[in-house]
Amino acid sequence: MQEQSSASAESVAALRHAVATLAYRSAKAIRGAPEAFGDFEASAGSRKPVEIVAHMGDLMDWAASMVAGAPAWHDSTPLAWEAECARYFAALERLDAELGSGNAPGRRVERIFQGPVADALTHTGQLTMLRRMAGSPVRGENYYIAPVEVGRVGADQGMPGKEFD
Repeated sequence: MQEQSSASAESVAALRHAVATLAYRSAKAIRGAPEAFGDFEASAGSRKPVEIVAHMGDLMDWAASMVAGAPAWHDSTPLAWEAECARYFAALERLDAELGSGNAPGRRVERIFQGPVADALTHTGQLTMLRRMAGSPVRGENYYIAPVEVGRVGADQGMPGKEFD
């Protein structure tokens, strides 16, 4: 059953803000990670950070394909840590470009949020927790005042508004 979009400009704007929030938070979780972090293994059989970021890139590719009206899922083989992080942010940029194109999304925006975007937010939390477990914690932040900007979805994010330990 195909779900047609009845997206309003406001719902697309809200989804773009959620995508920018994801970019800000995930950039913070990734930024400054030690080179070996991508291969950190919390326990036998758990996903390594590089595998989580690869999955997040796949989620954003899937979301962009849904917005474009041609949903497609692909499981990617993880690249090296830096390359995988770059692939993830490129996928976020494609998603934001699709959302900002002015064309009506091919799927309901609330479903795009509840599926791939919310899943990637959960994985961002996992990366943050894994950073602490790996001995390279990410500082806490008052995200309410964070400099999240719609359209700014690359790895280059604004400086934190107010961090704390």
